[in-house]
Amino acid sequence: MQISKQPSQVQTKAKKKERGLLMEVAEVAVLAFGLYLVINFILQTVHVIGSSMYPTLKDQDYLIATRIDYRLHPPERGDIIIMRDPYNAHMDFIKRVIAVPGDRLLIRGGEVFLNGRLLQEPYISPEAWTENADYPQGNDPAGVLLKPDDYFVLGDNRNHSSDSRVFGLIHRDQIEARAWIRVLPLSRLGPVDGVKSTLGGAAPSASSPAGKSPSGGRGQAPTAARNGASEANGPITASCSGCRNT
Repeated sequence: MQISKQPSQVQTKAKKKERGLLMEVAEVAVLAFGLYLVINFILQTVHVIGSSMYPTLKDQDYLIATRIDYRLHPPERGDIIIMRDPYNAHMDFIKRVIAVPGDRLLIRGGEVFLNGRLLQEPYISPEAWTENADYPQGNDPAGVLLKPDDYFVLGDNRNHSSDSRVFGLIHRDQIEARAWIRVLPLSRLGPVDGVKSTLGGAAPSASSPAGKSPSGGRGQAPTAARNGASEANGPITASCSGCRNT
């Protein structure tokens, strides 16, 4: 005579409970891994310290930056970027891309010309641009042609920013992320790069006086470039959570 051994109801319930527990642990592990990927490879939190991107960004703003954009396409003119601080490996800078590879750049009298046309910048500080208002130095009306890996960046607060006028052109591998959304203060919640530049009139001719544009210019002769920068008068920096140099 054969006797079939059927599991008892208690054993069946125990096995179901065990399987349910394993499923819950697996779901938590997948969620944790997903959050890890998001924090380390897709998004970056940014704490703004300083005023060199004023009025677009203010001291103590908190932002979310996206890391995924520049895996899909190169930085674009007008992007607000998170880049490695050329002076301090433990900090980041946040600046605006003004010129990209292939652009010919000239700054005279506080006006930016790209490829022979005036760059209209409605986002910059209303303060008259007087610090380092010419680039490159000298009277060459041709400006500088950016090579395939070159980017030129500026702060929106031109008189109080340590940027490409001081530390020179940057390269693609120095750019870490694109600033995306301001999350604090809540009164200014939203995208940070909604205001865009446009290209307008022609660049100054070779006969135009240095430091002036054809329209008379906004700035004065540039002062000497700063070798360093304090928090009050220099770069706006970003300390980030979940990124390489926290």
